[in-house]
Amino acid sequence: MGRFSEVFGGPKPAIAMVHIGALPGSPLFDADGGLEKLLDDARKDLLALQSAGFDAVMFGNENDRPYAFEVDTASTATMAYLIGELKRDITIPFGVNVLWDPMATVALAAATGASFCREIFTGTYASDMGVWAPDAGKAMRYRDALGRGDLVMLYNVSAEFADSLDRRPLADRARSAVFSSIPDAVLVSGQITGEAACMEDLDAVKAALPPDMPVLANTGVKHDTVAQVFGIADGCIVGSALKVDGHTWNAVDAERAGDFMDRVRAVR
Repeated sequence: MGRFSEVFGGPKPAIAMVHIGALPGSPLFDADGGLEKLLDDARKDLLALQSAGFDAVMFGNENDRPYAFEVDTASTATMAYLIGELKRDITIPFGVNVLWDPMATVALAAATGASFCREIFTGTYASDMGVWAPDAGKAMRYRDALGRGDLVMLYNVSAEFADSLDRRPLADRARSAVFSSIPDAVLVSGQITGEAACMEDLDAVKAALPPDMPVLANTGVKHDTVAQVFGIADGCIVGSALKVDGHTWNAVDAERAGDFMDRVRAVR
């Protein structure tokens, strides 16, 4: 598993989301709380997740709804500022995801020294945001131009909030993406944030790819499903299940996060 193992270490990593609050310029931004509230909330979530024993964290702008394909520069710059302020507190590998802009994601990873990033890099989709057609070649070349050839690239091959216009089965699209676009891992998602990936899809993608290509469940992994997911997947990314009442937009619940990792350790 190459660079993936170098970043995440042991088998079947559990990567937890730090969902940064709505950023300046987005409709839900809390102008009264400002950057200090964004920083304080992100720090509390980060520390709770690290204390729970997660293998890595990923910073994302899930609150920047409605999402955009070309993210405002202020959003990326603010995320870079916040991560820079938090770096003294980060004790585990971290990654970034700027929804849904591969170029901004790569730029943010380069600016902050992130070990990995996640995005929709391949495919063509009909989505809530319009026709979605990312360019993996452009993003990968940008990564190398920024001197980050070491950046681990996690390819989400089943876009949330969208339906693929490529009618090939998901497993075939994943196999093609691995051949043509050189990901470090492949992610399988549900239809929206917090919704589980179909286990049949996860199983089919894992079976279609070379054994050394990591396949992760990207959304909707819960306390009572993590054992089943880890029976197939090589790890997971989790956010909503760790929040107060399991609600995506709430703060991280330290007890829920700790219980989740207890279950992870029991099955891997």
